[in-house]
Amino acid sequence: METDQIMSAIFLLAVLALILPGFLSTNNKLKQFLSNLSIWTIIVLIIIMFIYFIK
Repeated sequence: METDQIMSAIFLLAVLALILPGFLSTNNKLKQFLSNLSIWTIIVLIIIMFIYFIK
């Protein structure tokens, strides 16, 4: 891995660590949690596809 890829992974993990506790506390119902998780999954997949097509 290159240094910029390692730094990007570290930054993503740091953002996840900051967001995850609030995300879990506001999504205490299973239906709401799965809905929000699916929305975030779609967003992440769109970003990954966008990055893939740029390179």
